[in-house]
Amino acid sequence: AMRFLVWLAAWAGLSAAAPKRNNWAVLVDTSRYWYNYRHVANTLSFYHTVKRLGIPDSQIILMLAEDAPCNPRNPIPGTVFNNHNHNINLYGEEVEVDYRGDEVSVENFLRLLTGRHPPQTPRNKRLMTDSESNVFIFITGHSGAEFIKFQDFEEITSHDLADAFQQMYSQGRYHRVLWISDTCQAATLHNRFYSPEIIGIGSSGLKENSYSHHLDRQLGTAVIDRFTYYSLEYFEKVLNPGSKVTLDDFMKQFRPRDLHSHPEMRTDLASFKSSETKLTEFLASIGDLTLEAGVPEVEGTAVCVPEDAPHSQASAAAEFDFQARETAVFEPSLWGADVWPVAALLFFAVSAFSVL
Repeated sequence: AMRFLVWLAAWAGLSAAAPKRNNWAVLVDTSRYWYNYRHVANTLSFYHTVKRLGIPDSQIILMLAEDAPCNPRNPIPGTVFNNHNHNINLYGEEVEVDYRGDEVSVENFLRLLTGRHPPQTPRNKRLMTDSESNVFIFITGHSGAEFIKFQDFEEITSHDLADAFQQMYSQGRYHRVLWISDTCQAATLHNRFYSPEIIGIGSSGLKENSYSHHLDRQLGTAVIDRFTYYSLEYFEKVLNPGSKVTLDDFMKQFRPRDLHSHPEMRTDLASFKSSETKLTEFLASIGDLTLEAGVPEVEGTAVCVPEDAPHSQASAAAEFDFQARETAVFEPSLWGADVWPVAALLFFAVSAFSVL
């Protein structure tokens, strides 16, 4: 009986020590106007990837500066495609947009990262991470050396981003961060980062452009960038929740002749090795799934609103749908994995001593 109790205690200790992480994704299209359609498609392509790998909408922050599905120039309203074959509509009822149009600003992006929101900010606009969270951030748009433009009239610099990450680290708002940018001179965006446990990947180096992949003649614009196109192609071939492909594997599959640029990865800030870190540690769901019932939540909708509609009408009719629902969250609960082994241990201990 005593041997059994020792074994059970060891098992309970191992179970309780198992890591509990909750993965979040922040996906940002910073560009407006129809000719930047491909940036919307880039962002939605990564959105569907992380959803396919199990990250729920409650832990995805989707920011779209251009409302391409509802743009008057869109010949197929309510749709976004990343291929000229129009095989998959990336936009629809299953897409929850958290920040749209003018809401996608430098101020709101920095507030999102640092958690410095006005009190009335709804839950779906908050990055509710903690020190156990792995955070994946994808950003796409137009940029230059150490800056990226928002809305074609403001910009955020690498210094701004670096300071925001330092605030996140000081506040215990992440465990690890994977930053991926698909834009011109993308690798310069993570040049100034100085906080620990961050890996940065850029689609192009200093003085290099990031190019579109192909044109859709019906839409009259490019529909996806090369880096995102080949990333998505790779994800669809090898990536599932149980995949063992690493960050190094991901980088090695790119060919400069396909991208017309040289993607770069910065790893010096991380204590973990890119050769041993799986992509799914950031792009897939990890942790214990618990349910919170009746949590009020405000979520984005995928609804078109006329551009000339009054702001109040747009806000009420299209932007957010107030609802209380059961929400999947990856957080330890009162009766999570830490408590059940201990409860089982006590039960079997009492039973064993009763027999003795």
